[in-house]
Amino acid sequence: GRVVKDGSLGLGESYMDGWWESEKLDEFFYHLLTADIEKHWRPNWKAAFWILSQTLTNRQKKSGTHKIGEFHYDLGNDLYKAMLDRRLVYTCGYWKDAHNLDEAQEAKLDLVCRKLNLNPGQKILDIGCGWGSFMKFAAERYGVSVVGVTVSQEQVELGKELCAGLPIEFILEDYREVEGKFDYIVSLGMFEHVGQKNYRTYMEVVHDHLNDNGLFLLHTIGSNHSIVTTDPWLGKYIFPNSMIPSIKQIGTSIENLFIMEDWHNFGPDYDKTLMAWYENFDNHWEELKKIYDERFYRMWKYFLLSSAAGFRARSTQLWQVVLSKKGVPGGYQSIR
Repeated sequence: GRVVKDGSLGLGESYMDGWWESEKLDEFFYHLLTADIEKHWRPNWKAAFWILSQTLTNRQKKSGTHKIGEFHYDLGNDLYKAMLDRRLVYTCGYWKDAHNLDEAQEAKLDLVCRKLNLNPGQKILDIGCGWGSFMKFAAERYGVSVVGVTVSQEQVELGKELCAGLPIEFILEDYREVEGKFDYIVSLGMFEHVGQKNYRTYMEVVHDHLNDNGLFLLHTIGSNHSIVTTDPWLGKYIFPNSMIPSIKQIGTSIENLFIMEDWHNFGPDYDKTLMAWYENFDNHWEELKKIYDERFYRMWKYFLLSSAAGFRARSTQLWQVVLSKKGVPGGYQSIR
């Protein structure tokens, strides 16, 4: 009854409240998604109001940009140190030749560097830099200098420690406040916080700060259809004001600004990444429960395993898109 009344919000909250359990939560959601259960649910007035409010307002405007940093990324570095790989990469790994999470994340970071063809002395901008995992890897392996912007105070403080002594600068600011020109720009897992009302603005910012012969690599979760809101449960408990872009929405946002050089989909790799994160989180729960309560455990488990199911069912994708301002002379050589 709670699910019928409140949809995904009722399903998630009832799980957090301990009303139901599943031996394999990821498989439970995989079956729901592949059976298209959502098509048989008609939104009630609460759901309709949620959709309307998300559509009419710009939830990702500049004045509220630090909310996601404070709500999600500032939850505590103890949580992320326990859950993530040794480099603290909070985006999808690349499992093509990897045998574990550390290898998958290093392969992803190197893949990004090779797609951009980084060379010593170049200056890179990382929009949504996290704890600096990409910046540290690129500076150490490819000899570049990197400026990273994030809206998380916790990420800045720990990131500065991890990247000490390297030509790396952390800035606590919104992407719309960036200054300067860069040889290359990367954005790994940040575009999901931009919002469809701001996609064009975001691309204009990138265009303005990218050198004419530079490349922009966008790494983002992708939706199979265009949406204007986020899942109510995910928006309330995990990623406030988040939104997953579609191919159409990205295409519209780059029109007359960029040439699309390469589009790489490795969505199933996020299933493996999320399952590895869950295993780490679960294995470290005895330590983490001194900081977080049982309801948080159920919420976080629900988040990680339901997300894994989404990629397993191919309901959500993971894209790396390489863009140029004027086209790569002779054509871009795709890297895999």
